[in-house]
Amino acid sequence: MSHFAEIDENNIVLRVIVAEQDFIDSGIVGDPSKWIQTSYNTHGGVHLDPNTNQPDGGVALRKNYAGKGSTYDAERDAFIPSKPYASWTLNEDTCVWDPPVPYPDSETPYYWDESEQTWKE
Repeated sequence: MSHFAEIDENNIVLRVIVAEQDFIDSGIVGDPSKWIQTSYNTHGGVHLDPNTNQPDGGVALRKNYAGKGSTYDAERDAFIPSKPYASWTLNEDTCVWDPPVPYPDSETPYYWDESEQTWKE
């Protein structure tokens, strides 16, 4: 079984399902060309071990796992998550949004304050 993302006419992901390729190809869930395979274990162009969340050397598929509302970029052959904040920029290598200030190297949890452009505890 694989994960497949259904995209609309603007390449926005509508939903993700688990299915066999033959099921997608049958047309039961709509136009097969609107379904694109995605990998649950892929993030930032790296395949991660599902138990450790560490790189495992597996084949990364389409940069990121597709989520509802994310965009499929056919030119990059990548799923790009929704932009979380106006100040963040797309990392062209990973297709992940990067903050203007790196996340602090600390055990303390932080959140992004867009108005002040900084991480806060």
